[in-house]
Amino acid sequence: MGLQILISDSILQAIRLPEQRIEQELLQELAIALYTQDVLSFGKARELAQMDRYEFGQLLGKREVVRHYSIEELDDDLTYACSK
Repeated sequence: MGLQILISDSILQAIRLPEQRIEQELLQELAIALYTQDVLSFGKARELAQMDRYEFGQLLGKREVVRHYSIEELDDDLTYACSK
């Protein structure tokens, strides 16, 4: 199942990006917005943005978006680090 969002031609023409970058940029913007609002997890937001963990983390850093990091994630990271 997928979702299509219709954007009028007038809006598409107003976006000041090369045509081949518009879809990727809009996906990234949507991913950042949904992550910032805690609607999507980091993993799902980076999947929506079609980026790997490092790239999406870098993008969030450039935008000065604070990463969500729960106690459970800290516990998971500590467990993983101690098992090495």
